[in-house]
Amino acid sequence: MYGEPVTSVADPTSAPPPPHYFVPPPPGRLTRLMARSPRWLAPVAVLGCLAAATGYVTIANPTESTADAPPTCLLKLTTGLDCPGCGGTRAFWYMINGDLPAAARHHALFIFAVPFLLYVYVAWAGKRVFGKTLPKLRITPTMIGVFLSVWLGFSILRNLPWAPFTWFYV
Repeated sequence: MYGEPVTSVADPTSAPPPPHYFVPPPPGRLTRLMARSPRWLAPVAVLGCLAAATGYVTIANPTESTADAPPTCLLKLTTGLDCPGCGGTRAFWYMINGDLPAAARHHALFIFAVPFLLYVYVAWAGKRVFGKTLPKLRITPTMIGVFLSVWLGFSILRNLPWAPFTWFYV
């Protein structure tokens, strides 16, 4: 069977081979389709999704909701608490309209992460389409852990009802 270690039938008492002797499964339909698609298709598809999201946020303008409008976030609707991503759409709207202080007011960590995400996309797309390699960001597991811990702390602090934490409430 695929994914099972290869064992010898002649000697049933022998130890199984090391785990790097697994037989890989045959390529599936999606793998074959990806192998035949042009190299530029995935970066263009991601760019198209980003353009669609930007267009939607520009048209919808999430900053113009009324005070009595129900929240669209399920967590906020059921608990009244801001979720870890709450304010991200409004921050994106302010960011694409050039108001970085207002964007940071709505979700500071989102604004902090955007340049890194853009760099990772450009590096990936440049390598995939043009074969050019940009210097790699050295993101260690410790850095990811610190970022996620700060994000968790930010998510907790923004729900505290007293100053100075009320500044984070959106």
